[in-house]
Amino acid sequence: MKQVLIPLALALAAVTVQAKLPAPSDEAKAKAAEAAAKTAHGNKVADYQLCKSRERVADHYRASAKKAGKEPGAQVDTPACADPGPFVPAPAASGAAPAAAAAAPAAVASAPKKP
Repeated sequence: MKQVLIPLALALAAVTVQAKLPAPSDEAKAKAAEAAAKTAHGNKVADYQLCKSRERVADHYRASAKKAGKEPGAQVDTPACADPGPFVPAPAASGAAPAAAAAAPAAVASAPKKP
């Protein structure tokens, strides 16, 4: 009995592994794109913070070297730190969703009120 059930279970598992997932919806694609944009912006913020930190360390090193009476090494010119600013999500690709969302509150506001 085990000799039949084990290969049958393995064959069933192989068939389910080969099943394809449905294509993502437009909403899922938009969420994935926004998540990627947030991640990219987060990386830019981290790079900016690292740049500012390096500048503070270099300034501290130069100040402490001068205080100790030593001449710090030649200063290397580096590009200025670029502040990425706050995250601004990209506008929605389809105008239908915002229009539908705006129409819903208008419909509720125009409904007669009960006394």
